[in-house]
Amino acid sequence: MLHVDILKEKTLKVNHPLAPLTVEEIQKAVSIVKIEKNLSEKVRFPTVTLHEPLKEVVLNYTDGDDFEREVFIVLLDNELKTTFEVVVSLNTSSIVRFEEIPGVQPGIMLDEFLECENLVKADPDFKVALSKRGIDNPDLIMVDPWSAGYFNIPENEGKRIARAICWQKKFADDNGYAYPLTGIVAYVDLNKMEVDRIEDYGVREIPTVDANYYPKTSDSIEFRTDLKPLEIIQPEGASFTVEGNLIKWQKWSFRYGFTPREGLVLYTVNYNDKGKDRPILYRGALSEMVVPYGDASFAHNTQNAFDAGEYGMGQLANSLELGCDCLGHIHYFDAVLTDGAGSPRTIKNAICLHEEDYGIGWKHTDWRTDHVEVRRSRRLVISFFCTVGNYDYGFYWSFYQDGTIEVEVKLTGILNTGTFNETGQSKYGTEIAPGLNAVHHQHFFNFRLDTMLDGVKNSVVETETLAEPEGPNNPYSNAFYPVSRTFQHEKEAVRILDMPTQRTWKIINKNSKNVVNQPVGYKIMAGENCLPFAHESASVIKRAGFIKNHLHVTQFNRNELYATGNYPNQHKGGDGLPKYIQANRSIDNEDIVVWYTMGHHHITRPEDWPVMPTAYINFQLKPVGFFDRNPALDVPRAAKQNSCSVKNTSSTCSH
Repeated sequence: MLHVDILKEKTLKVNHPLAPLTVEEIQKAVSIVKIEKNLSEKVRFPTVTLHEPLKEVVLNYTDGDDFEREVFIVLLDNELKTTFEVVVSLNTSSIVRFEEIPGVQPGIMLDEFLECENLVKADPDFKVALSKRGIDNPDLIMVDPWSAGYFNIPENEGKRIARAICWQKKFADDNGYAYPLTGIVAYVDLNKMEVDRIEDYGVREIPTVDANYYPKTSDSIEFRTDLKPLEIIQPEGASFTVEGNLIKWQKWSFRYGFTPREGLVLYTVNYNDKGKDRPILYRGALSEMVVPYGDASFAHNTQNAFDAGEYGMGQLANSLELGCDCLGHIHYFDAVLTDGAGSPRTIKNAICLHEEDYGIGWKHTDWRTDHVEVRRSRRLVISFFCTVGNYDYGFYWSFYQDGTIEVEVKLTGILNTGTFNETGQSKYGTEIAPGLNAVHHQHFFNFRLDTMLDGVKNSVVETETLAEPEGPNNPYSNAFYPVSRTFQHEKEAVRILDMPTQRTWKIINKNSKNVVNQPVGYKIMAGENCLPFAHESASVIKRAGFIKNHLHVTQFNRNELYATGNYPNQHKGGDGLPKYIQANRSIDNEDIVVWYTMGHHHITRPEDWPVMPTAYINFQLKPVGFFDRNPALDVPRAAKQNSCSVKNTSSTCSH
């Protein structure tokens, strides 16, 4: 037990209320809770993160001010099967809130995953199931613990359950996803840390073709030899600056944070216009990610992973490497999290910050004079990558010189695989290799955008385009026009995209007008998207109702951070956005939060195997009337600008 003098230690100084927790701050907060509450070793720490101060505290803060420093902690008592929420003041070295949260399960911790695999491999019933398949050595078995969800299964009631599925490796570095043991399902009680039961649905034929993909393990790949070096050089260094967690680049400034659930969080995003910092976002982050699988068989029917709420994208972040994950002049940030015991765990290089050339920013050729003006676009990118079992996801926030913000997700990794039943086929998946099935599925990403366009009072306008009826006002049958409405209350703002009307949504500030006396605004520019195919009665729809719509708008509430609620793991459903909007609060000229959901519809294909080529899905926040004119007019000419003209067709400036 640590000595109680630690409770009297002075708060370690950080330079801003939103600065990420340091190792020392985490150690102090955890020690305070352990000592004050005399916690046993059966108590785990699923969450230790900054308890973010009130918005008005942050917005009124000036350098040098004193501020409260608090830590939010979720405790799980495995013995009592009870969850607690704790807020610790580092200023006073005391607990300011300690509350039991009945009937919930925190997300699964990384060390629980590791313990779960070892438990299953040592279980006698599991070894019996292996022996039926001619497997005597469990050492080469891969066990992937999945969240169990909620399916009204009596055996799971009141337990903290993981549902594990298995694959077989041929050797230590083998890609085991090529050899699924589809008939075996293991349920593990994570509170007791023991196997609850093994279900064996029968022996299936295991595929025989390997799927190794890196040089050490694969002799079948002949690597290309005709690639010449492509260098990214910034001889004078990067154009951005970093001061603590404050990042400045061109006319942009923002702060970053990192949580075990959301991963990267951006705060107080501003754009300097005519010498004035104009706020755009107070806080932006991934809120939830849900992956529904489309196969009703025993092997896949419960696979509805809530990757943020059940696992935590932040706790699964990768340590990034120069030349592999990021190119150019890179600035890395570490992420300081905790393990299940509450001890600090640092993920080195968890966040990558760099600049990218992005082709043409704007250009015009005057064909009468042969005069060419062209500007190259540059963007600042801040990102992190995480691995959730078989899948890998990259999350990228890009800032452009013309005031655009882009949010992009990159999906890669390895497909979730299984084998076929006795028919040797399935209409719910694709045979990606001989005898190997990859089930069709979807990925839904919800981003919570706490907007602050020129102030905290914002509104959302929906615009649809209509064709003018044929007649005197449209003699050539070609006219069309936009029609707009402003959402007044939360239930009105539950919307889907609509191709026939080109429906769009724009955040505005009625109190701030542009040069043509219109409210300043930013529009959501949708990229790829889809809707779920699960029925209303499906568990995933009950638990992740937000995926039925692409847009929600709520009145700001600091406790409403997640589209699926605070504790989606094994939750029956009805929490999160569907619950928040029942209050039907005013959202016109209020402090609002915009929630945007985008979906990737994945009909699997052989080319996705053995490692998926990256799929890209994104949306943009683009200024519409926020600026008086093109804010990138002041971007200087490129070094080779003087060589560009219509007659000089070999110019490289326009690529």
